Amino acid sequence: MLKVFQIVIDWSEVWALLIPISLLLLKKQPAVLKPVVFYVWIALIIDVVIDITWKIRTILPAKYNSNNYLYNLHSVIRFFLFSTFFIRLKQPFLTTLKKIIPFFFVVFVVVNFCFYENFFDYWKLSSRLLSVEAILLLFYTLQYYLFKINDHVDVNIFNSDFWIVTGLGIYVTINFFIFLLYNELTIRLQHFAVTLWNAHNISYIVFNLFIAKGFYESREQ
Repeated sequence: MLKVFQIVIDWSEVWALLIPISLLLLKKQPAVLKPVVFYVWIALIIDVVIDITWKIRTILPAKYNSNNYLYNLHSVIRFFLFSTFFIRLKQPFLTTLKKIIPFFFVVFVVVNFCFYENFFDYWKLSSRLLSVEAILLLFYTLQYYLFKINDHVDVNIFNSDFWIVTGLGIYVTINFFIFLLYNELTIRLQHFAVTLWNAHNISYIVFNLFIAKGFYESREQ
């Protein structure tokens, strides 16, 4: 039973995305949610390749059996699509800063992978990239709620963006320290690091459930 559970968790980065995608097949989403729609489809493609590469790594040529670069790619795409989503919400709060952050992220990615890390590193994904992405997305999430508080706007739980932002906030909050420390843990406490990734996968399931809820509630908008 435990083995079956582990298999389900191992593949959660793929099947969890099918939850919001099932809503997309039933209902067209409003324009403001298009970045999130693009995200779930692109993430599905990347995560399928990630998991298949991992599962058949023993039969792949050595130079092709690492999926670390795909996690880096997923991180970059997720940041740009969700930052675009927050900008398209058009909340009149920290507007300039929200538009500037993606440009700083581009500079960070270029400098980091030109001088400090290898985007296609065979042995490890970029903890630095994933943790910076998480903290920036957490900023976007927090400013969303600060706008609601400062403007005395009631948070409508039946609003699509509320569910999506909340799911993203849960995901990045749980995973910031996992991303930050993961490479060190794989070196010093490898078994613990593998087990800890289960927390990431479970939080990713929750994240996709919230996205699905957001897609479902879009009928109210």
